[in-house]
Amino acid sequence: MKHVRHFTPSLFLSLVHICLVQANYAPYFFDNGARSSNGNMALLSLSEDTPVGTHVYTLNGTDPEGDPVTYGLAYEAGSRRYFSVDENFGNVTLIEELDREKEDEIEVIVSISDGLSTVSEKVRILVTDANDESPEFINTPYIVQVPENAPSGSSIFKIEAVDKDTGSGGSITYFLQNIHANKFTIDRHSGVLRIKTGITLDYEKSRTHFVVVVAKDGGGKLRGDNKVFSATTTVTVNVEDVQDTPPMFIGTPYYGYVYEDTLAGSEVLTVVALDGDRGKPNSIHYCIVNGSEGSFEISNTTGAISVIKSPNQLKKEVYELKVQASEVSEEGETSVYAFAMVTIRVVDLNNHPPTFYGENGPQNKFELTMYEHPPEGEILRGLKITVNDSDQGANAKFNLRLVGPGGIFRVVPQTVLNEAQVTIIVENSAAIDYEKFKVLTFKLLAIEVNTPEKFSSTADVVIHLLDTNDNVPKFSSDYYIARIPENSPGGSNVVAVTATDPDSGLWGEIKYSIYGTGADLFLIHPSTGIIYTQPWAVLDAEVNSKYNFYVKAEDTDGKYSLAEVFITVLDVNDHSPEFNENIQEKTMIIGSPVKIEAIDQDAEEPNNIVDYSIMQADPANVFDIDQSTGEIKLKSYIRSLDIIHNITKNKDCIWSLVVQAKDRGSPSFSTTAVLKIDITEETLHKGPMAAFLMQTKDNPMKALGVLAGVMGIMVLITIMISTAMFWRNKRSNKITPVRRIIKKRQIPQPRAVRMEWLKFKRPSNAAEKFVVEEDAKSLHNENSNNNVQVAPVPPTAPLPPPPPTLAPRGDVPVWTVSGSLTPKYTNKQPKKKGHGSTHNALVSELKMKFEKRNASIGEPHI
Repeated sequence: MKHVRHFTPSLFLSLVHICLVQANYAPYFFDNGARSSNGNMALLSLSEDTPVGTHVYTLNGTDPEGDPVTYGLAYEAGSRRYFSVDENFGNVTLIEELDREKEDEIEVIVSISDGLSTVSEKVRILVTDANDESPEFINTPYIVQVPENAPSGSSIFKIEAVDKDTGSGGSITYFLQNIHANKFTIDRHSGVLRIKTGITLDYEKSRTHFVVVVAKDGGGKLRGDNKVFSATTTVTVNVEDVQDTPPMFIGTPYYGYVYEDTLAGSEVLTVVALDGDRGKPNSIHYCIVNGSEGSFEISNTTGAISVIKSPNQLKKEVYELKVQASEVSEEGETSVYAFAMVTIRVVDLNNHPPTFYGENGPQNKFELTMYEHPPEGEILRGLKITVNDSDQGANAKFNLRLVGPGGIFRVVPQTVLNEAQVTIIVENSAAIDYEKFKVLTFKLLAIEVNTPEKFSSTADVVIHLLDTNDNVPKFSSDYYIARIPENSPGGSNVVAVTATDPDSGLWGEIKYSIYGTGADLFLIHPSTGIIYTQPWAVLDAEVNSKYNFYVKAEDTDGKYSLAEVFITVLDVNDHSPEFNENIQEKTMIIGSPVKIEAIDQDAEEPNNIVDYSIMQADPANVFDIDQSTGEIKLKSYIRSLDIIHNITKNKDCIWSLVVQAKDRGSPSFSTTAVLKIDITEETLHKGPMAAFLMQTKDNPMKALGVLAGVMGIMVLITIMISTAMFWRNKRSNKITPVRRIIKKRQIPQPRAVRMEWLKFKRPSNAAEKFVVEEDAKSLHNENSNNNVQVAPVPPTAPLPPPPPTLAPRGDVPVWTVSGSLTPKYTNKQPKKKGHGSTHNALVSELKMKFEKRNASIGEPHI
């Protein structure tokens, strides 16, 4: 039985423990829906522009047994950790920046645990889009080849840009910059680039076009603001030449000479023809149509004309050859053609130098007027120059060259036989600049090649250049800094900006304008560039001392440049120092300064620095003032009111000072204030009453009100005490012994402490005037009537006794009847014999008076 009794409790506890363990339930999350900010994070969505460190969610769950739970976050292996959680409170914080374009869904394993059981759930968090991506052009750069005969309005290219955002932030529209100057247009939705309706391309006029395309998204929210992003790209449109122009002879008319010593088969001259389509020129095929009479032939490929007979076999002095130049395509087909006449003269002697001819005969100076920067390869068609050597054969062969600034032009042909049309071709367009050379001068030199005489001749070629608008106005500086006083009247000049445009005429005229948020108070003269203030403008450095804006210089063709203008408004001393009040009252405790302050509203030093001085004081040697701070204090030798009383007869210790506040500007402004100073000494007694008196010393009416109240209470207490004593004495019919009366007289002693407030503005030294002092030679009456108290003479007849009066003793405090003065304790002195006898006589007299009075009062009762 003992064994059973010991086993049964252990078995019972084990069963209970098993039941408790089996009854433990796992914790669980609250499921509060998709838009809830707490629960298990299921269906949570976050914008990708959510700042890192933001509290985005609160995990919330419970344990059925009420045990505390903890929270946790886990991620799949290799996944980025975007969130952290406070395991105790479940606060989930974003710790990694989101990017929907990289990852639009985040899988997180959330867990809740009560210490015994842990429940985990995999949730999916959606990352929503924000407009944080700009459009991007794909397959750049864009270079388009368009034949010049492409029809107007035809599509030539499709531009494509993508935006990784969704919704309106991912939609893209296209447009062109400088749409009015463009020969192209673009479909705003599809990005298809087309030739404008009514516009055709011409390779001979412009071979390349640069089109700037802008792609803009539809805008969307980004960190709370509506943002619109755009991107630009340049499409290069190369115009392809097509065969639509016939060939053209260069250097016409052609002249050639055959000298009498010329050998058969010798080259007389060479004709040159070029395909008018310079982009993809065809080869040229030459042939003589007629006029040769079997004496001349031409190279089909080079255009060189040769004589095939000896000069003595030539029957004519002049031959007129008709030469045909035909284009031959790559397929070998002959298409368009052109004709030129070649004149060949037969000469025999070298007795003529080369000679230059104009339209009206020999000429040694040729002039031409042309615009600057002509296209390279262009022929100066305005020069009609022919060079001729009348000799025959080798005697008529000479070279041509230009003498002057090199690399600008070249002359064709460089070798001439007998006669040729001189052609000058542009070689360096950039060097033909009106701003550098208004006139270009060359010498055209013709010198024989194979003759011993080396005959030569020259002709001046003068080219007058005309200006074009090829320059942009340019400011003398990228920014201008100016200063103007704030008191400048409206219409005052501030600064003059200068821009130059080297172009001449209207193209060189510049118009100035200003814009920007800081330009409201200013104007600019459109021609001179002088910036001045608006007629109504009022500048105030205290309100705004800095302005900046942009100035624009633009020529008549719309070309412009910008510069920035910074204007500082200089402070002018236009404010006087101002006191808060023109009449001020202050209380000064000896040893402590008082301060007066004036404010100057000017913006800058020294205009707003204030100096203080005392203009008037009576007497003038009592106060000093700190020039910078405005602190006023007594002169160092004044340490008490007694010294002040020795200086002046003014007993109320109130002075009126005239204080001046003066700024340091130029001109300087000042103002004055009257300062009433009440001088007092710091009380020797510290306590609540002293603090109250210090607080009310500038308000005497308040102090008088408190005094009247205290005196009323004291009178009431005195009446009550007197009445009580009277009725007690009346009932007892006894006279209280003198010693008891004297003892009672000492009761009001505490009133001396309560009465200290009567010392308003006088130090303890002043109060001593009212304290009765004991002197061996004279005694003052306690009623302040200055009657001398002496030892009384015994009266002849008894009278009703007055209130008992005790002569002062050396060791007894003296009191005033009103109780309003501070007691004065005198030092104990050795008793003198005369004084002791007087005291005894006085006591005897008082005893007699009280006995008589008691007897008279007690008679009716007997």
